[in-house]
Amino acid sequence: MTDDRYLKRTIVKETAVSSFLPEGSRDLRIYLPPGYNEVLSYPAVYCQDGEDFFNFGRIATIANKLILDGELEPFVIIGVDVNKKLRTSEYSPDGGRHEAYVRFFGEELVPFLESRYPIRRERSERLLAGDSLGGTVSLHLALRYPDLFSNILSLSGAFYEASQAIVAAADNLAGLNLYMHVGLQETAYETDHGTFDFVTLNRQMKELLEARGASLHYTEKDGKHQWGSWQKELPDGLAYFLD
Repeated sequence: MTDDRYLKRTIVKETAVSSFLPEGSRDLRIYLPPGYNEVLSYPAVYCQDGEDFFNFGRIATIANKLILDGELEPFVIIGVDVNKKLRTSEYSPDGGRHEAYVRFFGEELVPFLESRYPIRRERSERLLAGDSLGGTVSLHLALRYPDLFSNILSLSGAFYEASQAIVAAADNLAGLNLYMHVGLQETAYETDHGTFDFVTLNRQMKELLEARGASLHYTEKDGKHQWGSWQKELPDGLAYFLD
């Protein structure tokens, strides 16, 4: 990525007001593609851990390259920031702030953005993206709001017991379409609540989803539970949904 054109990104800051979140609002960063024009319409990529996706995942630079090289049509990226101290509480389905976050996302954030930007309103034109617990909450958002979301890009999803139980209890998930990636060196990853084998967790979730009719593109490659590995997956993951 040595072409200077890839680095000329347009990123704007927004704040979404919320009646569900205790703090009353959430900061956003929004990537607008080259040639952005409000008379056109664009697919929308919603990223959990917005700051990390932009800073460590370099998603805006990757998007610029894919669009300017003609590999993908232009799309908008919404990075939803998170307080790292509250991340598990919001992203995990058994977290104390999970209900508030999910309702904010589905009932306030999406309408707010669609009233301000020319992003498409069909669920097939919305993509939820997340790493680790961000992949987890993306799946639960799609389960909660199937009329809004069907596409999920999960990078090393933290699919713990609570998430697996929810999927196991579902009858028909034929409307879901997932790109799942996990690194083969993630077999003993230490978190703040234990050490987990993410390869096994993702294989188990893959089986649960497929048994209930979900469509999957599943990859296992050499890699650790970190952005150095996930960043490499973004071009293929985005192209899977946006090509």
